[in-house]
Amino acid sequence: MSSIKSPQDKEQQSLQKDRRNTYGENSKSSRKNIRKGKQRSHMEERRVANATLSAIKGNPEEDAVVAAELQARVRVIQSQREAFRKRPDTPLKEVLDRKRITGRRYLAIP
Repeated sequence: MSSIKSPQDKEQQSLQKDRRNTYGENSKSSRKNIRKGKQRSHMEERRVANATLSAIKGNPEEDAVVAAELQARVRVIQSQREAFRKRPDTPLKEVLDRKRITGRRYLAIP
């Protein structure tokens, strides 16, 4: 049995828990595009690291190797900060409030 007794309380709790996809694309395509976005960002990290480390040729000095490794790590961290991030869906209450205010569909600004 529910601990919430009044229908109004149930409705408010439902509006907070239920969520809607407001990413701005088809909800079915989000399933695939989330994977592709993560894949692209991981590929970018590997590309950045390899590009920096591939500049070392032959028998370089130890200082050059350490400097290149440090530069690669810095660039990988910077790439991770700019990488794809999943965003949670928007609570239904916010979507409905936005529809009332604007009179049109809710589109989140990425």
